[in-house]
Amino acid sequence: MDTPAYLDAAPGRRLAFRRRKGRGPTLVFLPGYRSDMAGSKATALDAWAKAQGRAMLRFDYSGCGRSDGDFEGQTLDGWRDDALAMIDSVEGPILLVGSSMGGWLMLLTALARPERIVGLVGIAAAPDFTDWGFDEARKRLLRERGRLEEASPYGEAPYVTTLGFWESGEALKLLEGEIALSCPIRLLHGLEDADVPWRVSHRLMERLRSADVRMTLVKDGDHRLSRPTDIALLIETVAGLLPDKDA
Repeated sequence: MDTPAYLDAAPGRRLAFRRRKGRGPTLVFLPGYRSDMAGSKATALDAWAKAQGRAMLRFDYSGCGRSDGDFEGQTLDGWRDDALAMIDSVEGPILLVGSSMGGWLMLLTALARPERIVGLVGIAAAPDFTDWGFDEARKRLLRERGRLEEASPYGEAPYVTTLGFWESGEALKLLEGEIALSCPIRLLHGLEDADVPWRVSHRLMERLRSADVRMTLVKDGDHRLSRPTDIALLIETVAGLLPDKDA
């Protein structure tokens, strides 16, 4: 499993992925901003899927991880299209797991392929973060300079946001109206999340059409929710949405 496989999603969009065959529905993990398929939550879920004989697909967005492309040339709609290309490359029902920005992409992908989706699990889901995550001063700088470069709490590399990405996010906001998804949805969020306020998940729960939406708050949980106890909660949540027999 050291060398990933590749999918030619579109001209110039060659996506690295790892697919595990097994019982359906296929679990598809959508990483957060600047993250990839090698993250702790994605790999832990994949290890669990292997032990359970479950099908799983994880991949890197264009410009991220081992996929082709320049990171600063990417947009939210482009990454949504990457997710759709990956889902369309496998057959059968899908259960999406989205972390942070991946939670936004999870919703956009499910809206585009509702007939394929049997459930959603959001981890500190961050829909519309180009709106509530930027104050007016930062939005003005983005418009004037075309990019923002800020210190990141998660590593030495700066946190870069481009005007193209920000504008694409503003065009794909979801929290201003009903989100027409009716499948079972589970939202996990830490009360100590310094990046995505837990109230974003509460607002999302209110906007979702589905009657089967549950939000679990972790009192001492941070944004990543990647401690062993958090991973155990994620796996328990995913398992609760899966059928007991082959799909």
